[in-house]
Amino acid sequence: MQLLDDRILEKLAREGLSWPSQMARDPRVGGSETRVHERCQVLCEAGLIEPFLDEPDVEMFEISAWGMLYLEGEVDADLDRPTPGMRPPDKVRPGWWAGFG
Repeated sequence: MQLLDDRILEKLAREGLSWPSQMARDPRVGGSETRVHERCQVLCEAGLIEPFLDEPDVEMFEISAWGMLYLEGEVDADLDRPTPGMRPPDKVRPGWWAGFG
């Protein structure tokens, strides 16, 4: 988490919905539109904010329940780690490798 992330979450908590371009113009947020957009993508992946509409060309976000809990101090974002994906079948070691064969 970065200071800009906290400012984005606070703005969304105050206003409900916002675009990265609108957040970048807010002096309390303080970041370029590109940087705010990048951080919004990261916050989405972390589950702290959500896209308002599920359309690829709409960039409007709202704070999630996890985001509100984070602002209230109930959730530590540094403890949230992404779940590793499944290994592709061609990358799995054979049973004999682990002594199961």
